[in-house]
Amino acid sequence: MIRRSEMFAQQSRGRVLLGLAGGMVVVASGLVGGYFVMGSKSEAQAAVPVTASTQVRGNVTEALAKVPAKKVSVKTTTGDVAMTWADLGVEIDPDEVHGSVSSDADLATLAGKASLPVKLDRAKAVAKLIELKRAHDTSAINAWLDLEDKKIHDDQPGKGIDVWASLSRIEAGARQASPSVELVTVPIAAGVTKAGLGIDDISQVMGHYLTRFPVSDGLRNFNLKLAASKINGHVLKPGEEFSFNGVVGERSEKEGYKIAHVITAGEMVDGLAGGTCQISTTLFGAAFFAGLDIVKTSNHSRPSAYTPLGFDATVVWPDTDLKLKNPYEFPIAIHYRVANGEAVVEILGKGRPYDKVVFERKVLESTPFESEERIDDEMADGETSIDQSGFNGYTLQRFRRFYKDGKVVKSNKWDIVYKPVTEFIRRGTNKSPDAKKPEQKELHALHAVDGEFYSMSQ
Repeated sequence: MIRRSEMFAQQSRGRVLLGLAGGMVVVASGLVGGYFVMGSKSEAQAAVPVTASTQVRGNVTEALAKVPAKKVSVKTTTGDVAMTWADLGVEIDPDEVHGSVSSDADLATLAGKASLPVKLDRAKAVAKLIELKRAHDTSAINAWLDLEDKKIHDDQPGKGIDVWASLSRIEAGARQASPSVELVTVPIAAGVTKAGLGIDDISQVMGHYLTRFPVSDGLRNFNLKLAASKINGHVLKPGEEFSFNGVVGERSEKEGYKIAHVITAGEMVDGLAGGTCQISTTLFGAAFFAGLDIVKTSNHSRPSAYTPLGFDATVVWPDTDLKLKNPYEFPIAIHYRVANGEAVVEILGKGRPYDKVVFERKVLESTPFESEERIDDEMADGETSIDQSGFNGYTLQRFRRFYKDGKVVKSNKWDIVYKPVTEFIRRGTNKSPDAKKPEQKELHALHAVDGEFYSMSQ
């Protein structure tokens, strides 16, 4: 129960407040002939004076309400984008409005103090920034080896909008009614840097080698290009070892290889990934003349048609491998090109320290091949065909000699053996007039053996 004295005190305070309010009305009447709207959650709050041209929306004037619609130039990673502050999620904050903001002069005063009563709808701002990010972020450019022109192109970082860091910059710009706002951007690192390539000079051809193939054999050519693509651009650091099987991987249907001609047990037959050995042989030739260490190599069971006797390197997944090693104090890169009937390999780097590298071959022994007849009772009597050409066997030595200032400064030697390849002759015995005629099979010619000694250099 309220005591009489307390009630009297409350009434007295009420009269004092009313008196103050009345005095303020008189002052306000002298200035603009207006009136006050009283109202607050807990205490009386003076409202904004209103002229004939200014309407009140709560405590936000028409002039203030137009602020979010003002144009702003947004600086992105690629240029300026014209939009409004409202597009960026800026809106008036009624709780920050204090006093009269009814003219451009009032707005300019607040803007000069960075005190325009605005707030940021973060969800809307983030959505717009993500939209700008998708449209204007620039991707990084990876460093890459231009093997054709023998140049290394440096990486270039991209640039992206930092969404979260840009929020405070937008709000600060809006409070100042700035004509532009520059979004915060951050660099986007390239996935492959020049340092990451592991090589800084590919200007010199240290060694090269070329082999040819018939362009008509589409499936074999496909295998050649597929295997070569695994090697092209491969970089070997100083002292690093290269494994053909390790880099090229399994030659299987799953990996895309086709059935084509392949040498198996001395015979030319159709097999999966036929042609891969020409890729390993061509690489071997370039590495030989570049002066790379030949860690492991195996010759074919018979000489190959696309390279001189004693200058081949067979590979079979997963056990028969060609292994090379970079002996230099600088990295080297492998450039492989397969096109127009030619497989070409270049070993690129700073340049080999030798004037000349020479391949020499000396045949020590030649073993004649044997012939074997196969009877065919479906082929016409008296007809013959050669199923497989015969090739002599050879025992030889392969040398590599390094020359500097006209003198041999280093030498390697390999002992190589090719076993004789039997010639298979098919003979018909069918006396029927309708007996089939022999098919004309493609025979694979070989390089002639140029006497006992042969030399080739670069």
